[in-house]
Amino acid sequence: MATLDVCVVGEINLDLILYGLPKELVLDRELLASGLALTLGSSSAIFAHNLSMLGNKVGFISKTGGDALGKMALDRLSVAGVDVGRVSQATGRTATGLTVVLPYLRQRYIFTYPGTMFELQYSDIDVGYVRSARHLHVSSFFLHRALRPRIVDLFREAKGAGLSTSLDTNDDPENKWDRDLLEVLKYVDIFLPNDREAKKIARTDDLSQAINLLAGLAKIVVVKRGSSAAICRSGQEQCSLMPPSVKAVDDIGAGDSFDAGFVRQFLTGAKLEDCLAFANVAGAYSTTKEGGTEAFRDRPALSSFIRQHWRGKASS
Repeated sequence: MATLDVCVVGEINLDLILYGLPKELVLDRELLASGLALTLGSSSAIFAHNLSMLGNKVGFISKTGGDALGKMALDRLSVAGVDVGRVSQATGRTATGLTVVLPYLRQRYIFTYPGTMFELQYSDIDVGYVRSARHLHVSSFFLHRALRPRIVDLFREAKGAGLSTSLDTNDDPENKWDRDLLEVLKYVDIFLPNDREAKKIARTDDLSQAINLLAGLAKIVVVKRGSSAAICRSGQEQCSLMPPSVKAVDDIGAGDSFDAGFVRQFLTGAKLEDCLAFANVAGAYSTTKEGGTEAFRDRPALSSFIRQHWRGKASS
């Protein structure tokens, strides 16, 4: 019997977000921001936090440094109900990672110090703990430099143990999009790229062509498209749905929140269209507050938003 709904293997860090920056970022000038947020960051941790707040039992495997940033990040996950007992601590001097985000008009600059996310390796993973879950999720494929050569083994192990699986690659900082990912996709049930990532991985500027290629590898391909209609494809079945219209404050972590919403409904056995609809709700809700997890920390507001926007209210 599974003791976890989902085991997340991935990176953890905090996000330092500076708001209200000047229109031009000038070198050697002291530029002022009008606001800041220090919040839980990283795709894997945001996914784990928000999925737990949605009601699933989530375990987390990662590595931190022996520093205050790592402790703060783990505390945020623990408060949300995520089991962090399998997070290891680096023995060397490497610190926990940190991402600095500079929102700029409708886009943003993102600077990440990887820290211990580069050091997580297969030997840090309690495979028995992974097997105790119903589902495995991995984020940030290209940032896991030490783990990446054996990510395919992790997915193969999970599938062999009867788990369903999901993967969100996120961006490739080196912009190489190497082909080792394609072998991993053979063991992925739900692949969750955004529009740009799907096209980069498939090496085409045509999204339809990209989806066709990726759908021949992963069982389900779900393409996130921000405020445009998200697309879900499984075999020859395809659906597309617009997200709810909200007054967005910050879209950081919206894609990871979308992932959490999709996986939550998938684990209930919901139809793909319902999974996509709930993913849209979760992603849209994330944008209503600063950072990737702040909205989800407000349980009453989360429940109210779901009641208002989720048509399958009994399943929320």
